[in-house]
Amino acid sequence: MKKILVANRGEIALRVMRTCKQMGISTVAIYSEADRNSPHVRFADEAVCVGPAASKESYLKIDTIIDVCKKLNVEGVHPGYGFLSENAAFAQACEKNGIIFIGPTVEAIEIMGSKLAAKQAVSKFDVPLVPGTDQPITDVNEAKKLATEIGFPILIKASAGGGGKGMRIVNNENEFEEQMKLAVSEAISAFGDGSVFIEKFVTSPRHIEIQVLGDTHGNIVYLFERDCSIQRRHQKVVEEAPSSCLTPALRKQMGEAAVQVARSVNYVGAGTVEFIVNDKLEFYFLEMNTRLQVEHPVTEMISGIDLVKEQIQIARGEKISFSQEDLKINGHALELRVYAEDPTNNFLPDIGKLEIYETPKGDGVRVDDGFEQGMDIPIYYDPMIAKLVVHGINRMDAIEKMKKAIADYKIVGVKTTLPFGTFVMNHAAFTTGNFDTKFVENYFHPNEKNETEVILATILASKLFSENEKAFSFIEQGNLDEKSNWSLNRAE
Repeated sequence: MKKILVANRGEIALRVMRTCKQMGISTVAIYSEADRNSPHVRFADEAVCVGPAASKESYLKIDTIIDVCKKLNVEGVHPGYGFLSENAAFAQACEKNGIIFIGPTVEAIEIMGSKLAAKQAVSKFDVPLVPGTDQPITDVNEAKKLATEIGFPILIKASAGGGGKGMRIVNNENEFEEQMKLAVSEAISAFGDGSVFIEKFVTSPRHIEIQVLGDTHGNIVYLFERDCSIQRRHQKVVEEAPSSCLTPALRKQMGEAAVQVARSVNYVGAGTVEFIVNDKLEFYFLEMNTRLQVEHPVTEMISGIDLVKEQIQIARGEKISFSQEDLKINGHALELRVYAEDPTNNFLPDIGKLEIYETPKGDGVRVDDGFEQGMDIPIYYDPMIAKLVVHGINRMDAIEKMKKAIADYKIVGVKTTLPFGTFVMNHAAFTTGNFDTKFVENYFHPNEKNETEVILATILASKLFSENEKAFSFIEQGNLDEKSNWSLNRAE
């Protein structure tokens, strides 16, 4: 492949293009009218506007993107993540037109795109599954009966779902009917498919995922795990690699299970197998994402592997460039998703202009972004501004680097998740590794009327978003007493 079109925008488009440039491959950017002045457009060798701001009129227009590929003699398409990355029809359109889709086969996308089909495929292999149904359910009474047999609490999940949509926790039989109707309605609205199924709800789980790579020669490897348990609205905010809770034996067991999941669909390319892990360190298959993940940089940091380069080489028909035995974990990596969101207002999106935008620098610090100072945060897309990634010699070193990187990251004009990142890095539950997916629910209560918390939050905001060095030193020199200083970070 000498020319690749990146069917995406922002930071992931830039990230893919940088690897292409290193490999001597020319790139084509697509952009909406809202992204005309975006960095990924300027970085590419060629760029084509594909429509108005709305995704459905631009980044999701399969026919338009295929036409651009044909006119510019594009040989391969990298879909990034989101948009068309897990769209089987797009992969099929590429294949039909002689364009290499840098991702898995159409069949693998279709099977793993349905949580029910994925469970059925994986059930033929030795992979632990959460107790639950393996067929779509529409009859409320039948569903209630099955839920009672499985045992409450249970989880109703949209088969075609993702991102927490079409997902409802039901604690008892009395709640079931209402919650099922809501789940079906949300699934139809979000995915056009009201199919739901039921699983036993694993309380207080860790969300652990395994990065896998497969090639067309039958080789499949796993590149260790990422812990993605710090979430809001079932969506990740902080990720790390490796996990603080896995033993070497469990890591190997989960890695081999992930390889089996990939083998169940003859997987080709980069993919992620997601598991939930309970408090007894028992793990269960959750789903497989048939694309590059947002949090892939933490895996790259600890493994030394450029996952995009591997994706491209695999798509060219080459073998994976290393073996399982070659892989070793090097240090520890953390990622904070820097969203234009207000953590103090239930993480609601915030829009505005980046009046000041200065990224941190330093050894072991990586910022994947798609914005520059003076740009507006568009309302049409996901509000993520950047991914702030750090690498340290061990977990505590990485945490300290992350705290400094957050303090050095200057964003004025919109509220962001940077203060939340500092909260996480300082919290005893996180630093000790004693946390789960309920971290936000259990510990992050920014609007509680606690005078000390208000003081500390004010100082933290000043530290992050202004040049007020007096306030900066006030908190760093420990002028709050120990009880006050840690009240925001309580771990009870």
